[in-house]
Amino acid sequence: MLVAAAVCPSTPLVVLGMPELRSACHAAIAALREARPDTLVVVGGAEATRAYEAGAAGTLRPWGVDRTAGAGEPVLPLSLTVARLLLEAQEPQRCQSVAFGAPAADCLALGGELGGRGDRVALLVMADGSACLSPRAPGRYDEAAGPYNELIAKAVATGDPATLAALDPAEADRLWVSGRAALQVLAGAAGARAYRGRLLTASAPYGVGYLAGTWLA
Repeated sequence: MLVAAAVCPSTPLVVLGMPELRSACHAAIAALREARPDTLVVVGGAEATRAYEAGAAGTLRPWGVDRTAGAGEPVLPLSLTVARLLLEAQEPQRCQSVAFGAPAADCLALGGELGGRGDRVALLVMADGSACLSPRAPGRYDEAAGPYNELIAKAVATGDPATLAALDPAEADRLWVSGRAALQVLAGAAGARAYRGRLLTASAPYGVGYLAGTWLA
């Protein structure tokens, strides 16, 4: 069962700069360790849904930065690469990507499979909020982006899987919420169980919603 989860941004900026956000992510990951899980799973958005071996490597070289996590040929998508870099020496037992456009039902089912194991499972969920939060954001500014982003932040803060499960994929796509699918995997893993949520930080320095938080059973 899911005993703990941490939500962190999937942007490479969290390992290259933004020290306050990085510190919050490290605190969230520390909470995962303190939960003493039997299995640590990393989940993040990508072009396709795929499970990777525990030792799979990823690199930031395509983004112009010579930073690599893991050994061997880099195969991890960006979100999982950032997670491996945040984890530093700790190696997850599984890295799982989920397609950005995956239907909500598929995300919830994947989460149910991950969280329905018999052992103690912890999830590190890599998910950005809306990228339409300001006129200078990567996406086109949309007045609906702020409330949508606040909805996600509140769900993380209160340990509310039902709100995450109900996120509309079409609206998330319109508002450039790249973390929607990964957050719905978290909701599926949590199921109907109650969790103590904590929002460690939330900001949008470049018009993109970044947050770090934890859920503990």
